[in-house]
Amino acid sequence: MSNLVLYSIPAFLLLIALELAWARRHPTAVGYELRDTAASLTMGLANVVLSAATKLATIPLWAWLYQFRLIDVPLALGPWSWGVLLVAEDLCYYWFHRAHHEVRVLWAVHVVHHSSRHYNLSTALRQPVLTPLTAPWFWLPLPLLGFPPAMILTAQAVSLLYQFWLHTEAVPKLGALEWVFNTPSHHRVHHGKDPQYLDRNHGGIFILWDRWFGTFALERERVTYGLTQDLHTFHPWRIAVHDLADMSRDVAASRSLRDVLRAVFGRPGATKAR
Repeated sequence: MSNLVLYSIPAFLLLIALELAWARRHPTAVGYELRDTAASLTMGLANVVLSAATKLATIPLWAWLYQFRLIDVPLALGPWSWGVLLVAEDLCYYWFHRAHHEVRVLWAVHVVHHSSRHYNLSTALRQPVLTPLTAPWFWLPLPLLGFPPAMILTAQAVSLLYQFWLHTEAVPKLGALEWVFNTPSHHRVHHGKDPQYLDRNHGGIFILWDRWFGTFALERERVTYGLTQDLHTFHPWRIAVHDLADMSRDVAASRSLRDVLRAVFGRPGATKAR
């Protein structure tokens, strides 16, 4: 993980405090719940620790692939090379994010981030504990395209920092910016359990991928946050593994290899926590 994220932690906490004050003055906002926020912060800390550990394996892999790069990115271009990387990184993020909504075993990991019935800046920190193991593979094209591992890590950190501010009800729609960029309005849709909002708006920084690949939805009706069958626990461990446990039970109950493959790699729509 880039130091950019670690250096931003005090700013995260300050913004959470400011949003909490805002929510208290706006009773229609979903707001905060102490146990829910504590669970989000705990899981965010666990994610930071595991991410740091998995980077020890990911960086050598990217460095090895970088030897076989198809081109040498002209770093002398400065902002242009970084701009191209941010777009390419965001496309990788889109497919990572979409796959984690459409493949059962990946959803069982990612579901943690959608498990809160509250929507606030602390929800941004409710990161899955196991995605550091399932995520790195989606960024393998970048070193092959000629981007050094250090640049990729920095671009990932920029994307993560950008996505923090998306998790709020305090920011309304932003007009023309919403044609290109992911915004709080678009991301509120992503966290909705309403049928019209399920599996929509997977982009990180940009919303263009969703518009192009048919996964875009506009925020119209007020969003209802959480899972289609919500969890009623604030215990971080139960939040982290509940759908993996459900999937394991489905595998154990399977009567054929086809059933096993469906339980693990099929769409997660049949799971209890969706």
